[in-house]
Amino acid sequence: MSEIVEGAKAPDFDLETAEGPVRLADFAGRTLVLYFYPKDDTPGCTREAQEFSALASEFEAAGATVLGVSKDSVKRHANFAKKYELAVRLGADPEGEVIARYGSWVEKSLYGRQYMGIDRSTFLISDGVVRKAWRKVKVPNHAQQVLEAVKAL
Repeated sequence: MSEIVEGAKAPDFDLETAEGPVRLADFAGRTLVLYFYPKDDTPGCTREAQEFSALASEFEAAGATVLGVSKDSVKRHANFAKKYELAVRLGADPEGEVIARYGSWVEKSLYGRQYMGIDRSTFLISDGVVRKAWRKVKVPNHAQQVLEAVKAL
């Protein structure tokens, strides 16, 4: 899938979460922070979810909802959220369809080995349009940067 550019219409999605199904249309008139991450309960992904959770009330006050997405199952997401008391919703995309639609299924390299994996990426969506996109996200301070972008909308 082609790269998502700022100002483009956000690709539609329909995901299962522990709280029930969620679709892009559910956020009409609201702001959505959609972030993709490799795997539940790994150090970087846990830290990222905790940082977004720590700022959840500020995102809510700014009129934004945070939704994290990985290929993990709804059950695994529920366990992950409970274990770390996460305050953000987690969408399950086991087939990777939504991940691919957002251009976040990419070729990666580790110790010279090429493989396909999830690019840690975040999309700020308002009125169905991608307002800002972050690629190859570094976790420290990322949630705060996204919150500042939400407040600047």
